[in-house]
Amino acid sequence: MKRVASALAVACALGLTATACSDSTAGGTGAAPTGSVDATADLKGVHLTMWVAQNSVAEPKQVIDAFQKATGATVTTQVIPDPYESNVPTKLASGDKPDLMFWQPTGSTLPFVQPEKNLLQLDKEDWVGKLGKTEQGLGQVGGHRYAAIVTSPATLGVYYNKDVFKKAGVTRMPTSYDELLATAKTIKAKAGVAPFFEVGGDKWPLQWQVQLQMTDLPQSFWDRLNKNQAKWTDPVIVNAIKKYKSQVLDGGLAQKNYKTATFVDQGKALLDGSAAMAVNVTSLQSEIQATSSTAEMDRKLGWFPVSNSSDQALYSPDQTNGVVAFNTGDAKRQNAARQFLSFWLGEDYPAYIKANKVVSVEPAVPNPDGLPQTALAQAKALSSATGVFQVKALTAPDMHLALADMIYGKKTPEQVAQAAEDQFTQVLKARGVAGF
Repeated sequence: MKRVASALAVACALGLTATACSDSTAGGTGAAPTGSVDATADLKGVHLTMWVAQNSVAEPKQVIDAFQKATGATVTTQVIPDPYESNVPTKLASGDKPDLMFWQPTGSTLPFVQPEKNLLQLDKEDWVGKLGKTEQGLGQVGGHRYAAIVTSPATLGVYYNKDVFKKAGVTRMPTSYDELLATAKTIKAKAGVAPFFEVGGDKWPLQWQVQLQMTDLPQSFWDRLNKNQAKWTDPVIVNAIKKYKSQVLDGGLAQKNYKTATFVDQGKALLDGSAAMAVNVTSLQSEIQATSSTAEMDRKLGWFPVSNSSDQALYSPDQTNGVVAFNTGDAKRQNAARQFLSFWLGEDYPAYIKANKVVSVEPAVPNPDGLPQTALAQAKALSSATGVFQVKALTAPDMHLALADMIYGKKTPEQVAQAAEDQFTQVLKARGVAGF
């Protein structure tokens, strides 16, 4: 499954020194070249290594096979054990570097691999202008691009069972969080099933209902937060946590076993109609696709976007969306890595998205046939989506872990917000960010 990176799981929270975690390495030698790349130029004898997570080992298979056949290069994947987001910075700190790597292309996660020092700048690559609007905004730190965007970020919204909605007489999709709760109460009264399926067992999806409610926070709030002038304990955030606890969990709008239920359970319950809705990202769709046909999904499931006061979706990048290339000091391999990215997002891209059954990040390249309607609805909503806090904050606290403590009575909503504030401050202080 795919999820957002864990802030405490990355370098600074592993006890690396503040110097190792700081971004004081600007001026590295990985500046972007000019001109286009011959994506199929001969690379016989060139060997590239790509780091991947355990859950993304199969993702680049098609493009690697095609690139090797087209160029004669050898590309070897190396699986970095979970937790990927903490083991990668540790391995880099030891002096080990790959040529390429999957990495979450957000401003909160890219800094943990010290892009100015370790990565090649990709500002002027021939594929940059091909990316869609949302994807154009990803993969950048300090005014420079360091990540190629090969798949769309996960889209956060509400999956629903069509038969349950029909039984409850729901014909109009909610266009705000309050309307979502009202719909949930209608379903509970008229359909007799759990309105929401919540995942306390795997913890990470617990954050999503809170995140829906945070969408009205203006950009000025995030700007101030990132300067240590605003706090995660802001009443808007505390009240969102309180509302989730009181109305969804304590209010009986979740299934009875929400404390222990798993991500896999969520997909099954949604498909069989024992739960009406699930608030989650695109990984839930992928989970259901693994055991269901497109025809079955289209028959049983729908999807709609919603945020606090509108029908806007949210987007949440994960490590399979972005690929970075390393400044290894070997010009031949660096150029080959750039060529690989040009091939991936160039002539091979239609074949890549067809093999992986994902939507296109390039408006000029049509989506492959056979995608479920939920995927197409998410792709349509992505262009106007707003980023989750992993996109807007300089580092993303593990709110889901504190929420898991809350459902077991170990933390109050106020303490959940305080835990986020403490972690946020700790990580940015360790990274040497001004104001912390």
